[in-house]
Amino acid sequence: MAADTLAALLLARAGDDRPGLVFEDRVWSWRAQVAACRTAAAWLNTRAFDGPPHVAVLCDNVPEMVFLLGGAALSGRVLVALNPTRSVEELTRDARATDVGLLLWDGPYEAVAHSVADALGVASAPIPDWGSALTTDPDVRDPDPDPGALVMLIFTSGTSGRPRAVRITHRKIAVPGVSLAAMLSPTDAVYCAMPLFHSGAVMAAYAPAVASGATLVLRRRFSASGLLPDIRRYGCTYLHYVGKALSYVLATPRQPDDADNPLRLAFGNEGSATATRRFGERFGCHVIDAFGSTETAISLSPDPTGPPGCLGRLPLGIEIRSPLTGLPCPPGRVEDGRLLNPDEAVGELVNTGGLGLFDGYYNDPDADAERMREGAFWSGDLAYADADGYVFFAGRGTERLRVDGENLAVAPIEAVLREFPGVIEAAVYPVPDAAAGDQVMAALVMEALFDPAAFGSFLAARRDLGAKSFPRYVRISDGLPQTSSHKVVKRVLVKEGWRTADPVWWRPTGVELRLLKGEDVAAIEREFARHGRQHLLEK
Repeated sequence: MAADTLAALLLARAGDDRPGLVFEDRVWSWRAQVAACRTAAAWLNTRAFDGPPHVAVLCDNVPEMVFLLGGAALSGRVLVALNPTRSVEELTRDARATDVGLLLWDGPYEAVAHSVADALGVASAPIPDWGSALTTDPDVRDPDPDPGALVMLIFTSGTSGRPRAVRITHRKIAVPGVSLAAMLSPTDAVYCAMPLFHSGAVMAAYAPAVASGATLVLRRRFSASGLLPDIRRYGCTYLHYVGKALSYVLATPRQPDDADNPLRLAFGNEGSATATRRFGERFGCHVIDAFGSTETAISLSPDPTGPPGCLGRLPLGIEIRSPLTGLPCPPGRVEDGRLLNPDEAVGELVNTGGLGLFDGYYNDPDADAERMREGAFWSGDLAYADADGYVFFAGRGTERLRVDGENLAVAPIEAVLREFPGVIEAAVYPVPDAAAGDQVMAALVMEALFDPAAFGSFLAARRDLGAKSFPRYVRISDGLPQTSSHKVVKRVLVKEGWRTADPVWWRPTGVELRLLKGEDVAAIEREFARHGRQHLLEK
């Protein structure tokens, strides 16, 4: 059997009686978990589909999802992981695009599942309790799938556009699983609170647990206040996170014994440098924030010896190229932490050597063409490298601003704003300028009252932030619009601009901020009309 398949990793655990899965008060050994996966595989193989061949699921992080994933690996059926936070119309579109012929659901999503299934004209059913009824046909033979065979279809987060279904093969799950398993042992416990309908939890929590024999501890849904109690209750030593999750844990009340816990390693991506540093210090663990995406075509290894905030060094075959010319970008000139030549240094991360672990999108040639050009993978992620080859994230492809003729990247600005005392999370995005180009707007989530004078002084003292990077508008929010994997949906913020019920501070000139009032908004709109740009406000 091929060693680089999820099926092989799972079947290697078939005789292991150590704890393999924990959910609330229930525990399954690895032997029992593999038996449940075999039961699920046998069940899937007996289903006769009148329509498309794929099986979709709507559920939270429950054991049945784990058994269904293993069942897909052992049956050859393809599992479509639907995001239950999306609307019925969106889910129907996602399911139709991925050839779903059967929709399984967990209790909270019964009504939504029926609506989607009815719209598609396919069958729906509750997920069977495979974890209790461990009966399999003794004549069923374990498979030996090709590493490139499909196991799942997982949608991208859709923060900058429509979600796309990524082809998740055996190899795509097994390779990161085996790699991360090198940091684990069978005595470890992996905490999985990020949703299993996204790739991060599958590849960086589930897969390394399977590959190492560590216990997988499931949490139905992420809870910032519930994380530390869970870590202690279940003896978790490894935590997987995505997006802004660490920031929200840090916003919980600090306790003197926070570091008294078994956690030794937190691994994830898109955590800010400030959040990862504070999390490690507060909870006494090592945090590894890696660069990754659902496509997994580009991998950057963190380098703790590099400058603060870097993603690591550019590996062989990965380049930063101009989206306009296709040519490599020159190194960034950095002084006091500030990039002096963003126009020429910021470009798109490109895998010039191939597609990595990316096997394409499902039935989406336009999306494939956007990412795959002449044998190279264009990520859509902006970055720059300093003279020593250290890479710094600069934002997504749509996250560039042009202020007074100068191009700016949002990620460095966000990194600075997160260091202002009391900031839980920060998002930076463009809003139109009345005359030309953009202005910088920031949305902040604070754990205390916002002090505009202190914020202005903070900005003025930062040598790593040019004056054009100072936010013209600052929105103070209780929370930011997010995907289910805690990634900020900036298009919502961009659309709302300064016309929101949240308090917005602005600085007409200089660095002094004052509260934006109705008469200010009217004056701003008159300026747009005077320059013939009022259409930019009609979103």
